[in-house]
Amino acid sequence: MRRYLMTTLAVLASVPALAGEHSVAPVTDSTLRKECGQCHMAFQPGLLPAVSWEKMMDNLANHFGEDASVAPAKAAQIRQVLVSGAGRVRRGGVPERITTAPWFVHEHNFPDRVWKRPEVVSKSNCPACHRGAEQGFYDDD
Repeated sequence: MRRYLMTTLAVLASVPALAGEHSVAPVTDSTLRKECGQCHMAFQPGLLPAVSWEKMMDNLANHFGEDASVAPAKAAQIRQVLVSGAGRVRRGGVPERITTAPWFVHEHNFPDRVWKRPEVVSKSNCPACHRGAEQGFYDDD
């Protein structure tokens, strides 16, 4: 029974939409933090499944309308970090981006006026509402 409980708790802790404390492992890789963090928060790998990160890394030249290409060695490092720390595929399929993941949509079902606030601007601006987002904490909204 104890083993089952510990396994269940470990699984729930790795799933941001289901965990009581909405948290994921923080980004510790300096290459990911530097390269991705130049344009937006360096998102935690656990927020998307590996297949989503793979698709994203395969198309950096058109990263949501921007060219996010990096040197091949850096891209390989970032890919390895994202894929090795990725979350699991959940019901609802494989999202192309964090903001379209079913858990995100469920947790962030706000009127458009919320997203248009000057301090928010974008659904991907997690720190606007979650002060601990960059450390992987999303429970402070």
